[in-house]
Amino acid sequence: MTQGSFISFEGGEGAGKSTQIRRLAERLQTAGHDVVVTREPGGSSGAEAIRELLVNGEADRWSPVTETLLMYAARRDHVERVIRPALAEGKFVLCDRFADSTRAYQGAGGDAPASLIAALEDHVLAGTVPGLTLILDLPAEVGLARAEARGGAARFESKGLPFHERLRAGYLEIARQEPERCVVIGADAALDAVTDAIWAAVAQRLNL
Repeated sequence: MTQGSFISFEGGEGAGKSTQIRRLAERLQTAGHDVVVTREPGGSSGAEAIRELLVNGEADRWSPVTETLLMYAARRDHVERVIRPALAEGKFVLCDRFADSTRAYQGAGGDAPASLIAALEDHVLAGTVPGLTLILDLPAEVGLARAEARGGAARFESKGLPFHERLRAGYLEIARQEPERCVVIGADAALDAVTDAIWAAVAQRLNL
């Protein structure tokens, strides 16, 4: 059986990832592909339990290092129980956040050591990484305003504008360092324009 395709969606608060993942999943399914849509933190029963610890409470509930360890505990369960089995069955896996979120949120935003994050990526992921990462980019203040209007993960939103500006810069640096994997999509464009840009990137990178 052909190995599936792993696509992650990244970006700050309010970037519109959930809507765009749903649209891409529908298009792929219409084209006859089997699709698994999942998220982080979460995506498996154990990881969803850890998610509750991460997204609720005061902004300073966890230190960046503790957050990183919790994220990777959840991620390991998610990878073992959901992502790897789906890929082995030849499915498309569309994930709302993955390892780059830890680099951006806990690393660039929170100053968790890059060496710790890299070591966890190496040992926990063991080669299970997206073939394509779509980074939905927009100014931090715009994203926070959108997130506040819809309601959401208040703990991360409440970390303040400077934090979100750092994580945006972190995402753009990831894209600069790994252009073969990452595509930056302007998320402040009209909804349909963002959808079209995502499909163009997916079709080109995955030869669809």
